[in-house]
This record gives sequence, structure tokens and C-alpha cells, in this order.
Amino acid sequence: MTVTIETVTSVDGVVALKSCYEKLQQKIADPLPFALHEWHITWCRHFLNANPRIQDEPLFYVLRDPAGACVAIVPFVVSRRRIGPIRVVSVNVIGSDPAITEIRSPMVAPGYERLVAHAVQQHLTQAVNWDWIHWTGISTEFAETLALKGRMQWQPPQEDFVLDLVPSWEEFRAGLKRNIRESLRHCYNSLKRDNHVFEFCVAKTAPEMRGALERFFELHAMRADLRTAAMHPNRFTNQASREFLYDVCERLCAQDAVRIFQLKVGSEIVASRVGFIARGGLYLYYSGYDPAWGRYSVMTTTVAEAIKYAIGEGLKSVNLSPNREVSKTRWGPRQVDYIAAYELGTRLRSRLARQAYITALGGEGLPSWFLQHLIPARRNWQ
Repeated sequence: MTVTIETVTSVDGVVALKSCYEKLQQKIADPLPFALHEWHITWCRHFLNANPRIQDEPLFYVLRDPAGACVAIVPFVVSRRRIGPIRVVSVNVIGSDPAITEIRSPMVAPGYERLVAHAVQQHLTQAVNWDWIHWTGISTEFAETLALKGRMQWQPPQEDFVLDLVPSWEEFRAGLKRNIRESLRHCYNSLKRDNHVFEFCVAKTAPEMRGALERFFELHAMRADLRTAAMHPNRFTNQASREFLYDVCERLCAQDAVRIFQLKVGSEIVASRVGFIARGGLYLYYSGYDPAWGRYSVMTTTVAEAIKYAIGEGLKSVNLSPNREVSKTRWGPRQVDYIAAYELGTRLRSRLARQAYITALGGEGLPSWFLQHLIPARRNWQ
């Protein structure tokens, strides 16, 4: 097999790739909402050049087979920072934000991983005078190919958890472990025992979207304020992140690809979880709930109802999102590992710049304070 490679270096150029995205999504085994065309366009318009001291530009690689069919899109952002007179250049997969883009990965058709990794790595070496590349969301085959010629610093893999669905809720529930079946029984019975009637609501149209997201932000903040063993940071503390989610959900709503799952008790929404649909799969994004209803395990009920909904809609899978937590693993999902690594430049200056960047990013101690005034490690997400 052979491929040709073209580069796209403007947001308008990325906009023009819509048909390539749509066709490539049909070939990927576990499609993600963060790889959708709408997500990337919205991200560029909200987050590119979020710090005036950091110059960002898109560098998207589009790879095609001899027949001209798109077999991969590798979406990079090139960032240029200055340390005094020295310019530091890093290359990152799009989505380097405060955990708004949960999984950042290239899109590669099955069977093309090694070919694409080799072509893109070689092209980057010739086209960009970079100090390091942050590869994320890559497969084992992709990573093995990069290691043949690159100076790699491997990071812990990102663990993602996916439920493969069966035709009915009854069949799905029967296959669960006893502890989660008991937990589900408790969720439903505790509400009934105290004479609470719940309603499961799904917001998916444009008129419903903004109000549903406003309540989600409130509940998400309530959950973050809880001081429990498993901490859940508020990912939407700043206006920029909230405006991004409003915008991307509005765009995805036009594609019938977003759902806001809500658990309503009486007249009050007590739990909410955002979901995205990508080619026959449901991705469960961030959630929130009112701690006053915590003893009824309303978040577990919301997830269960979302799974029922996915089964009823004929979807093939439910992605429970990354990070290993009992609230995910008890459902018995399969684990998908996304490999990450830094590829370091060969120059001594590049290695020193990388170390300075990491120290500045750490945010602790006098060396970090000093370097933050020289090198803008973080963007301004406010």
C-alpha cells in the first residue's frame, strides 16, 4: 500500500475537509465525538491563540490511498512560544485544553496505522523545525512505527471504557455482575420507597439545548464541590469552556449527534449527563447531580437510563469515558488503551526547552515561577 499526504494549515482549509471526515468516520472501529468535524472546527474558533504569547496554527495531515480515498486525518496544532530570543516550537494533536477534549487522537482507517505513522513522522521532520511532538491517542501499531526512528518518551496509556450493547435491556442487565444489579435495584427502589416518582428526559433539539446545558453546568459544579474520596473537578469554571460547549452542542444538534440526559424528580432536574452520538455509538461525557439526592444514587440511575435509551435507539456501544473508576468498571466494559508519547528533537536546545516547559507547567516553586515569566506554558482559558 502507498499513500499521498497533503497539509492543511488554515481553519478555512479544515472546514473544507467535511466530506473526508464523514467518509473516514465510517471506517473507524470506535469513533469518538472529539474526532468529529464539528468538534475540530469549533475548537479552532474558540481555543486557537488563547494566549497572545503563544502563536498557534493548524497543521492537519490528510492521507489518501492511490484511488484518492481518505484513509487518515492527523490533526495537529503547531504552537510557538518564546524564551527571550529563543523560539520554542511544539506540535500537539488538536484538543490541548483543560480536559474539555477528553481523548485526542488521529483518525486512521484500519490497516493503515504503520503507513500513516511513518509518512507523518517523516513529513514532520522535513516540514517543521519542532522541539517536541506530543503524540496522543495512538494505537500500538502506530506507536511501534514511531519508535523505529523517533526519540520517544512514553507516557502512561489513557484508559477508556466501552460497553458493547445487546438487543435488549433485560439481556444486558442479566449479563451484569451481581453487585451492579443490586446497586440498580437499590437506586430504583429507594426512590419508590420514599414516594418519589422520577422522569427520564432527553434534550436533543436546538430549543431545548441551552436550558439543558445551563442546568448541567449547575449540577456539574455541585458535584465538583463535594469533598469525597473520588474528586471530580469542575471542568467548566471559565466562560470560554462553557461557551465552547454551547457552540459545539448547537452544531452537533444539527447533526442529531448530541443528547442531554436528565433525571427529573417532581419538578426538579436532579442529575444530568451530556452524551454525544458518533456512528452508532453513544459517548457519555461529563455529568453532575444535586448532592441532596445523592443517597438515592441518582447518577447511577441516570447512567442506567442512558444505556436503556441507547439500546432502544439501536446503538452498538456506550463509551463510559476515560479514567479508571469503580463507577465505570463495575458495568463490565472492555478497556481501550490510547498510547501517548513525547517525541524529542535531536538538538540539545530542544531537550533543554522541553525540560524548561515541563518545569514551568508544574507551577510550583521558584524555578517554575521564574520560567513562567520567560515561557508561557499555559494558555489563558478565561
